[in-house]
Amino acid sequence: MVGTVLDRRLQAGLPQPVAVALSGGGDSLALLMAAVEWAKSASRDLLVLTVDHRLRPESAGWTQACAAVAQRLGLPFRALAWEGEKPSSGLPAAARTARHGLLAEAAREAGARVILMGHTADDGLEARLMREAGSTTSEPREWSPSPVWPQGRGVFLLRPLLGVRRGDLRDWLTARGETWIDDPANEDPAFARPRARRALADGAVAAAAPAMDSAADLALACRTDASAGLTILRADLRGAAPGALARFVSAACLCAAGTDRPPGRDKIERLAARLTGDAPFVASLAGARIEAEADAVTFRREPGEAARGGLAPLRLRAGETAVWDGRFEVTAGRTVEIRAAAGATLPIATSDDGVEDLKARPLTHNRLLAACGAVEREPA
Repeated sequence: MVGTVLDRRLQAGLPQPVAVALSGGGDSLALLMAAVEWAKSASRDLLVLTVDHRLRPESAGWTQACAAVAQRLGLPFRALAWEGEKPSSGLPAAARTARHGLLAEAAREAGARVILMGHTADDGLEARLMREAGSTTSEPREWSPSPVWPQGRGVFLLRPLLGVRRGDLRDWLTARGETWIDDPANEDPAFARPRARRALADGAVAAAAPAMDSAADLALACRTDASAGLTILRADLRGAAPGALARFVSAACLCAAGTDRPPGRDKIERLAARLTGDAPFVASLAGARIEAEADAVTFRREPGEAARGGLAPLRLRAGETAVWDGRFEVTAGRTVEIRAAAGATLPIATSDDGVEDLKARPLTHNRLLAACGAVEREPA
């Protein structure tokens, strides 16, 4: 089953490596073992990535154990660490964001476009129990873009074990003589996921998996321009299923604004309802400006963000490439400062000699395609 998912989502024979996130736990270890077998048949290289969150005294030893597994399998390994102070509240979410950021940056540096993650069917069941208890935890998807931006641009996450139960994976590992790490944090009832895991072990029944509405058709119907705006006909929005429409509108706001925090579901549903009508209006949401005319709607960066401290300037050295305002990948021919043009949300480059030439590539549409499910497998 795992090999089938990998064959469907990944390309054979590409020179870029496929990254594998290894925590040392049973799920990620089983994933790595399965990925090794697939990589041999598909003529692909693997890169093992381990994140030390620096939350427990044992974590350095766990990283060493992961390095030993990679060495035993003849695979390149890179250890990553979440440095700095840790928050006193919201620790799981902060750790997750830090982990994804570190993994995405390491994958991009190595040229990998895909990171394999060890989520199982149990993770989906736990997420549903958590939502029933009031959490906003999302359903894990088999294939999705990296959730961090802009570090994760062009990087996808693949979870090939979502159809397999955790117990079955451990039985498989035991039969192969493998051992794994059990993180005590997974049993800490102070956090929502361990409570859901315990409830599942005690016989709790989770709801059925929610329908995964694809907004790919809407993203493909959307057009972009040099200003990184996104335009779509309102007739296309009226013909969409509610779930697909909400997913598209949320993604369009996020991409047009260049931000990484999606707007709330209630706000999205209210905006989507207005967009399926025919009355012209202008609205702002999550850093995006929504300009709805009778026939079409355009999502742009909200220019008012400049007055609130957004659209911050960026210093670039000659030949350096970076992302400005989450919307443009910019490259400078000499040392310059990138800032917003007067009265606009477009980047310009200035130096002591005045305005300079700037190579600026809009990122919004490609990001939208990935977020809405229009990219179904690893790019060739």
